[in-house]
Amino acid sequence: MNIKVTDEVALTSVKELELLAEKNRKRLVEVVYAAKAGHIGGDLSCLNVMTALYFHVMKNLNPAEPKAPTRDRFVLSKGHCVEALYVTLEAKGFLKPEVLDTLGQFGSILSGHPTIEVPGIEVNSGALGHGLSIGIGMAIAEKMNRNAYLTTPDNATPSYRTYVLMGDGEQGEGSIYEAAMAGHKYQLDNLVAIIDRNHLQISGNTEDVMPIDCIKERWGAFGWDVIEMNGDSMEDIVKTFDAIDYTNKKPHLLVSNTTKGRGVSFMEGIAKWHHGVLNEEQCKAAVKEIEERIKGLEG
Repeated sequence: MNIKVTDEVALTSVKELELLAEKNRKRLVEVVYAAKAGHIGGDLSCLNVMTALYFHVMKNLNPAEPKAPTRDRFVLSKGHCVEALYVTLEAKGFLKPEVLDTLGQFGSILSGHPTIEVPGIEVNSGALGHGLSIGIGMAIAEKMNRNAYLTTPDNATPSYRTYVLMGDGEQGEGSIYEAAMAGHKYQLDNLVAIIDRNHLQISGNTEDVMPIDCIKERWGAFGWDVIEMNGDSMEDIVKTFDAIDYTNKKPHLLVSNTTKGRGVSFMEGIAKWHHGVLNEEQCKAAVKEIEERIKGLEG
């Protein structure tokens, strides 16, 4: 996909998103270190996409009305990477800092997977393979409501859109492909699924555990609109989301090519950081590295 960005406002927005993603990345490292638990490698690989979703793509979101009927929906199917969602929700205003600081503490509402006790979270998730099916249901419901209660035609702008973030290791779950068939049957162009393609899962390289390098052909055969993007590049993320055709009667799949541990040099591409725990020295080194990028972006 060759998309040219000529709008200076869009480029400025990309820079602002990059800065916000780095600030979220720093916060993520700090809270995971304090909690002494978390899936930091996958958190870091999907953080750019999550920042873009909440601050550029999902327009219908209001922390003051977390259950507004027309809100855009987000389902974190790879629920073990909930720490990335927590810091994003904090930045968006759904979570107060003092609540996020309780991560890993007894009595905290923040669990190791998403739960609906947390403001801004739609569903309990983390049982891998289930998130897309839930997102399919949300997208079908929006289509049904639109046809039943609105006077606009079926291909009009939806009242809300649904976004589902999956892991690449998660693609070994059979329920995903049942959902993929349903997405095509019901022409869910109001649904966007994203695969965080960092090539590493807890057991090692995805291609050694269960090869999925034919993602584009596989999902294309299911009738989905499949687009690959560089999930490590905020500019490419923004361009790709902005180019989605929400009227083509096809569900959309974005294959987000990312790096496990993105943004912390000693974690990048290392499988052990799927569920690695930072020591004090490593935390300081990671924060210093991120702070240097923040200064550069602010300058």
